[in-house]
Amino acid sequence: MKVSEITVKNLANYLKLDYKTLSEEDIMELATFLQAAIRFICDYTGLSESAADEYESFVIAVFVLVQDMYDNRSFYVDKTNLNRVVETILGMHSVNLI
Repeated sequence: MKVSEITVKNLANYLKLDYKTLSEEDIMELATFLQAAIRFICDYTGLSESAADEYESFVIAVFVLVQDMYDNRSFYVDKTNLNRVVETILGMHSVNLI
């Protein structure tokens, strides 16, 4: 699977939510979390969204980021509260190490 292929339904399954019973608001929230996670990965690594598709491990990073956003209902403002798994995966592929 590629990052660009992740759907809200995939996220709902990962989060153990019944997609059929989600409200429109819940679906929009998951879609927002998905876009925020992808943007975060691209900003953190310096890669474009199309380049992020080349790394299957980023799919896991997206799922973990979305789960963290969903569980905590907060966005990442800085790197101090970044999940270690996500930080390791993204660090392996960062191109903006200046």
